[in-house]
Amino acid sequence: MTLSLFSPPHLPFSSSSFRPRAAPATRLHPTSADPPPQSPPPPKVIVVGAGLAGLAAATRLRSDGVPFLLLEASDAVGGRVRTDVVDGFLLDRGFQIFITGYPEARKLLDYRALDLRRFYSGALVYHDGRFHTVADPVRHFSDSVKTLANPIGSVLDKLLIGLTRIRVLSRSDREILTADEVRTIDLLTKLGFSDSILDRFFRPFFGGIFFDKELETTSRLFDFVFKCLALGDNALPTKGIAAIPEQLALKLPQESILLNTRAASIEFDDSDSPILRLESGEILRSELGVIVAVDEPEAAKLLAGKYEGRKADRKPPRSTVCLYFAADRDRIPVKDPVLFLNGSGKGIVNNMFFATNVAPSYGPPDKALVSVSLIGLFEGVSDDNLTAEVVQELAEWFGESVVGSWRHLRTYRIGFAQPNQCPPTDLTKDPRVGPGVYVCGDYVTSATFDGALVSGRVAAEALLKDRASIRI
Repeated sequence: MTLSLFSPPHLPFSSSSFRPRAAPATRLHPTSADPPPQSPPPPKVIVVGAGLAGLAAATRLRSDGVPFLLLEASDAVGGRVRTDVVDGFLLDRGFQIFITGYPEARKLLDYRALDLRRFYSGALVYHDGRFHTVADPVRHFSDSVKTLANPIGSVLDKLLIGLTRIRVLSRSDREILTADEVRTIDLLTKLGFSDSILDRFFRPFFGGIFFDKELETTSRLFDFVFKCLALGDNALPTKGIAAIPEQLALKLPQESILLNTRAASIEFDDSDSPILRLESGEILRSELGVIVAVDEPEAAKLLAGKYEGRKADRKPPRSTVCLYFAADRDRIPVKDPVLFLNGSGKGIVNNMFFATNVAPSYGPPDKALVSVSLIGLFEGVSDDNLTAEVVQELAEWFGESVVGSWRHLRTYRIGFAQPNQCPPTDLTKDPRVGPGVYVCGDYVTSATFDGALVSGRVAAEALLKDRASIRI
């Protein structure tokens, strides 16, 4: 196969892993000259959860000069956006691709410092025992012309993709997120797309983004993501997907971030200031309020008494399994930074790619990193059996002589990969859930990196507006 690909530019990277500083040490043996110990004043705001939403909320508070305490239950910031280092490979926790066209991300992040490496704007679709190129006609016009007659959709389908691009680019984000909605599959069918392109391209491509092979996700989310794809590239940060939350955290006062600190409950009394109880038994009370920036199921637990009104809106989350393999870099079948889609209509693999083709830093110099994504959790299948089935399936794609030498590195089963956003949805939810309590996360708006960032900012702004009269 021949693809007219670019060579991604190497941009300087100047960042380091985020490590919060410890709080200043106290004297162990006070002298008579020391003043009597006093309890520290309560924080102005407590943010629970240091994922993208919590970091965005903290960023907004800092920009307004409001002191905060950011609590994170795990050992690092990022929430679901984490990267592990295994045998010299960077393993993102699940299939995660950053879209540079996200509007909120453009405001908050330093793309140059992230050293983003771009995917080819299109895909290679496995169908009928062969790979077929689908190319973005705006970025790769000659490639798209060559593929007009391939079996991944008709010429009319490719024209309809162009018309869809024009339609979404002509609308504001708010118009898209508040428009009348149907399931994505119903929208695409109504627009006139053929079954061949629905099954061979849209289901694996957008199904891989939404972790929803049936494309039941709201048309609002489809239109928003389609617009962002039209405005930007799919990319990976050189240091792994975790570089995104780490960059946000590095801009915050490190003494304001507490890791390994899990909230147990949020309680209410007669005051406007909620009580936050930690698993350690410690009780915290903020002066202005609490922003709950954890996944929806965890938020429901923390806010048991205040969240019941939204219970009817909650749907089973989207789940995924991601498997990583190591391969010899000189023995992989393609060197291009391209996403492979399963358009065959059979098998369990939805999509895969060679991560080191996109960002060589994802593996040692002589090794390639293979990332394979499945939709669903496959709870009844062991890791060993699942790995064997994936290897057997990909051997049909690339040949036993290629896949047989791959070494399995790790399997990630992610039960809550994304909130389920099939209709009906409200992607502009009010973050207020009680006196002094606000929620944020990708379940509050679009289930994207951008949605998490937007929701964090909106929650912080709601708190600042509500509490303006008592701020110092």
